[in-house]
Amino acid sequence: LPGSYLNGVYESHPLPYAEAGYGYPEAGQTVINVTNAKLIRLLVDDHPFDVRYGEVRSHERLLDFRTGLLQRHVEWLSRGRRGVRVRSTRLVSLVQRSVAAISYEVEPLDAAVRVVVQSELVANEALPPAGGDPRKSARLEAPLHSVSHACRDARVALLHSTAASGLRIGAAMDHHIVGPPSVQVSAESSPDLGRVTIPAALEPGERLQLVKFVAYGWSAIRSDPAVRDQVDAALTAATQTGWSGLVEEQGAYLGDFWDRADVEVDGDPEIQQAVRFSLFHVLQAGARAEGRAIPAKGLTGPGYDGHAFWDTETYVLPVLTYTDPEAVANALRWRHTTLPTATERARQLGLEGAVFPWRTISGAECSGYWPAGTAAFHVGADIADAVVRYVEASGDEAFEREVGLDLLAETARLWRSLGHHDAQGRFRIDGVTGPDEYSAVADNNVYTNLMAQHNLRAAADAAERHPDLAGRLRITAEEVGAWREAATAMFIPYDETLKVHPQAEGFTRHEVWDFAHTSAEQYPLLLHFPYFDLYRKQVVKQADLVLAMHLRGDAFTAEEKARNFNYYEGLTVRDSSLSACIQAVIAAEVGHLELAYDYLAEAALMDLDDLEHNTRDGLHVAALAGTWIALVAGLAGMRERPGGLSFAPRLPPGITRLAVGVSVQHRRLRVEIRPDATTYQLLRGEPLQLLHDGEPVTVATGNPVLRPTHKVPPSEPPAQPMGRAPLRHRTAG
Repeated sequence: LPGSYLNGVYESHPLPYAEAGYGYPEAGQTVINVTNAKLIRLLVDDHPFDVRYGEVRSHERLLDFRTGLLQRHVEWLSRGRRGVRVRSTRLVSLVQRSVAAISYEVEPLDAAVRVVVQSELVANEALPPAGGDPRKSARLEAPLHSVSHACRDARVALLHSTAASGLRIGAAMDHHIVGPPSVQVSAESSPDLGRVTIPAALEPGERLQLVKFVAYGWSAIRSDPAVRDQVDAALTAATQTGWSGLVEEQGAYLGDFWDRADVEVDGDPEIQQAVRFSLFHVLQAGARAEGRAIPAKGLTGPGYDGHAFWDTETYVLPVLTYTDPEAVANALRWRHTTLPTATERARQLGLEGAVFPWRTISGAECSGYWPAGTAAFHVGADIADAVVRYVEASGDEAFEREVGLDLLAETARLWRSLGHHDAQGRFRIDGVTGPDEYSAVADNNVYTNLMAQHNLRAAADAAERHPDLAGRLRITAEEVGAWREAATAMFIPYDETLKVHPQAEGFTRHEVWDFAHTSAEQYPLLLHFPYFDLYRKQVVKQADLVLAMHLRGDAFTAEEKARNFNYYEGLTVRDSSLSACIQAVIAAEVGHLELAYDYLAEAALMDLDDLEHNTRDGLHVAALAGTWIALVAGLAGMRERPGGLSFAPRLPPGITRLAVGVSVQHRRLRVEIRPDATTYQLLRGEPLQLLHDGEPVTVATGNPVLRPTHKVPPSEPPAQPMGRAPLRHRTAG
């Protein structure tokens, strides 16, 4: 889909209900397509340059992950048989966060041509219809209302506002133009259109070159003049930097990122390209999201209405924790800014602490379907888990004091309020929805209970580390004691007959879904069967209990992990892009390396191969992050432990070398895994202690440590539901 998106820019709209209920969210939020500044139109002797007409002699488009540039080279003949060569290069700056730029060149192929270039800003651009899939976005017609427009020389600015969300959005463009003496420049503006027109007569060997500088500004609190001034200042800074300066800044920024975060995969060039594609887009989604959420689609499309989910904390932030930790701190600071909204939501629901939203842009709950939305209280524990991981990996005590303890305490207060001690003294959390959206409003979801337990303990530990701050937050010794008591007594259901953990209490007593009579065309099930039927059957949309075994692996024995994994493989249909990477992690841990490889490939190629046929609505940022998770947590076996990291490296047939970079505790670590040996090399920082297959290892700069890579004997993998096994991955050579 064509689109231009700014993080946090949305329009509000009523959430309609056939039958209203207490506590239902009243308003939704939908990301909007803002002023499009990408447009550069070309006319060749009055024929519009359009690859659907005339003759395309050559066409190449290249996204360079190292430089952060999107390049396009085309040779084209119009219907009038006039030929041109067009080169364009586009960047969205990761350094100057409000700026984008396009370098555009046109030259004749073999005869003189008359060309006209039109560079535009277009607001309220018409988009194709969204369709009936509920995962697509709501469609808002013409959400931008003109405030002002102006033009001067080759510079144009438009200022708009939204009616309901009260946002102001400014966009401006300026141009640097080089060409023959025949070049002329004119500019015009209207409420929804800004245009700079550049006609020129080009002889063979002559070029028309232009650089289009673009700046955006947006705010819910600043005035119209303030937003206009911000945009003008950003545009002036960009033009002063110049095209070559922007390119140099972008290359330096990404060079530093790849030096610390690159993942190298030998033996499978398809997976190698995919993991770099994934890391590039995860970085784009989160690196400059200061003060705003990281949406499930990043800024690549309007799917899910541009909402952020728990995906951010559970999938995206673990990757950024070890590759770009500053982005994690910023993402969690955004959650902290929404804490007043979350505590108000808790009061509305009769609870203490904070209830964070299932889906949101600004911090307010936007899910109109409460079993999958409000009931998914695990979001709070997911945020707490991200806080703990970031603090342990970064050693950022200031963050823990300024942001972390507040988040940990308010989420712990929620669990103490939501759960209760039963007659046997067990702490129960009833009537909640875990990660599996095909099982809603269940008692004692194992994932939720284990993550809540972790949350409660972490809050108590942090409060005791910072007693002065705890006092200011009104955390008493009695409250800390109650958190620890609830954590100790947390009820974790177990099926003694099947010798597995039920996903939630009673789950293994449900009827198993009739997979044999479910056709391939009926997946995803949510589009073909009522939730009522899904909720009362043993069928799993995505990793739930299996995700618990990854994030709370300390709560399970090795034998329990193997039995649980085998059991849930037969029930999990992967109707969610979040599932394959986690199944890859646990498959590798329990010894099914080829199956782990297949799941790794599914996560890695989710968007590159459009496996779910919906990339038109945007990329799956959590699945992209899952590529890194499947490689680093899966094949490298990396786990967090108190005070450091542990690794249990395993390589499947087909991958001959895996090397990953990890930033942890102000150190930079490189782990290189080969079939026979694993090398740990500390590139920066004080000596680091870690575990290799349970053995303590100390790594110091200049002294790489080699340890044998454990060889996993082949084993019979478990079966998946009929027709839902992952595609067997075959390497490219």
